[in-house]
Amino acid sequence: MLIKLSSSADCKPIIRKSIEGKDCSERSAFSCGIDVTFTVETPRILGASAVVLRIAKDGERDRDHPLSFVKTEKGIDVYSYTLKLSELCGADENGLFYYEFLFLRGADTLFTDTPNFVDYTLSPTSARRFILLVHHHDYTTPEWFRGRVMYHIFVDRFFKGDGETGERDDAVINPDWDNGIMQYPEKNGDKLANNMFFGGNLWGVAEKLDYLKSLGVGVIYLSPVFKAYSNHKYDTGNYLEIDEMFGGEAAFRNLIEKATELDIKIILDGVFNHTGDDSIYFDKYGKYGGKGAYADPASPYRNWFRFRSYPDKYETWWGIEILPKLNHTVTECRRFFTGKGGVCEKYVKMGIGGWRLDVADELSDDFLDELRQTVKKASDGEAIIIGEVWENAAEKIAYSHRRRYFRGAQLDSVMNYPLRNGVLALLLYKDSSLLSDTLKSIYASYPKCVCDSLMNLLGTHDTERILTVLGNGGKDTSDIPNKTLATLTLDKDARAKGIALQKVAAAIQYTVYGVPSVFYGDEAGVEGYHDPFCRKTYPWGRECTELVEHYRALGRIRAEYGVFTDGEFKVDHAQGAVIVYSRFNDGNRITVAVNASENAEKLDMDGLVGRTDLLTGKVFDGTLPPCSALILK
Repeated sequence: MLIKLSSSADCKPIIRKSIEGKDCSERSAFSCGIDVTFTVETPRILGASAVVLRIAKDGERDRDHPLSFVKTEKGIDVYSYTLKLSELCGADENGLFYYEFLFLRGADTLFTDTPNFVDYTLSPTSARRFILLVHHHDYTTPEWFRGRVMYHIFVDRFFKGDGETGERDDAVINPDWDNGIMQYPEKNGDKLANNMFFGGNLWGVAEKLDYLKSLGVGVIYLSPVFKAYSNHKYDTGNYLEIDEMFGGEAAFRNLIEKATELDIKIILDGVFNHTGDDSIYFDKYGKYGGKGAYADPASPYRNWFRFRSYPDKYETWWGIEILPKLNHTVTECRRFFTGKGGVCEKYVKMGIGGWRLDVADELSDDFLDELRQTVKKASDGEAIIIGEVWENAAEKIAYSHRRRYFRGAQLDSVMNYPLRNGVLALLLYKDSSLLSDTLKSIYASYPKCVCDSLMNLLGTHDTERILTVLGNGGKDTSDIPNKTLATLTLDKDARAKGIALQKVAAAIQYTVYGVPSVFYGDEAGVEGYHDPFCRKTYPWGRECTELVEHYRALGRIRAEYGVFTDGEFKVDHAQGAVIVYSRFNDGNRITVAVNASENAEKLDMDGLVGRTDLLTGKVFDGTLPPCSALILK
């Protein structure tokens, strides 16, 4: 395994890493039981008399391992050390470690300093260390998920299908699908009822499955579908009931049946950290018979919530009064979701493909451990578990607690928000460094099976629409009144610019490791600023056909070439507005070359000239056109 952490500087060491002689240059997450061999080639001009591997388990003391001298050849001293991961982890059989190399030079010592867990410079003092994540030997993720395309649907805004739905006296129905303006607060942070509906339902999702299949979609991730007061349904009223305005259980079962016929899996949004205050569990307004924790001090749900002063002062999610926080230290509460016969098992057995866990950082280790055991058992290991995590999940700290999402007992994947940040830095600011460092650091620190299963997104219900961000140049709109944002759209030139950049962004999203997740309507050119303006209705009959066809082409390419399912990944070049990376396996290699600048760029790299761009069919002549992404076979 070869990890090339050096530049071409004459005095800089090269650090190689191998497992049974196989190169793993870009990786630092391995199964317990593996032996990892480090080989360090140190130019004599550096003046190092010894090399030491210093490693520490997260939060524990350092351990030093001197490398053994192997030989000297052509002015290069070669050192080696084999790290036995089973001995490193001990009885835990997993762990998170940080390590560095020390180059002892008599009067002083030099230390490795890495920006991305792959590349490094030398520092006179200990600096940022490399990461090493060790997971349980049997940890894997569902193979069916890898290589697919995911489509994220906000149910109320996707499509109004034919089929029976329920009605509510407290719901506001907006009949203007094409031009209706959604509810919004006068200013951000103000209370908002969120009880305006446009009528999208699960019958409608089923009716549009052929369209989704034409995009290459193999997974549909639905916004919450359980009974709730709001249009977004993150304020769950009853986890055991599909909302009647979405068509209830009949529409849900119909969708699963129709999707299964097309080999499309349905993933549900699990909002298990909090409920709505208008719920069977809390029942603040007495709509559920007065048996909830707020309404009745003798309620069976009373200890599912923490009251500071009963009944009006209680813990909530982020201080939002309508979202009382569940107390998962109560076994009965926790296992209502995670246990046998609980919420997670119920819907897995109904045929869903897995869960996306809302605010996963708020869910305890016990909760996630139990949920995985139940979900995997109920699905013979086939259901996927994706967490909402906004940072690097391998070293995530939440509430002063290091999380162990990828050590074998919890998540299969996370939402890849860091990728979005890197793509925006490239396309808006013409700087490939953040994207390059992000791709390298995640690929190094996550297990390979997780990398192949990442939920790669450019937008969600929580972010501005990608077309809007790219079209307006990432402009800060926080000072613009919501009344203006509700109807504000890009002008003709800005929209054209945004479309061109979005095509580049989508090409990256579809070709790096992981699974692309398209937020409904992004492929159709939907615009929108921050929540709730990013949740507009799908423009049926008014789509941007240029974007739709681009996404179709990307879907076909992913389906045709297996390197996008589980191929290896390597950043080949990143400088200025240009980034080049490759996907490869079994002698097959596809290279993606991206130019985010407004000028053509020469790309002098061996083996690329003469290759064919899979998007256009053109032969690459060594020049990257302005604002372009080439997928070169």
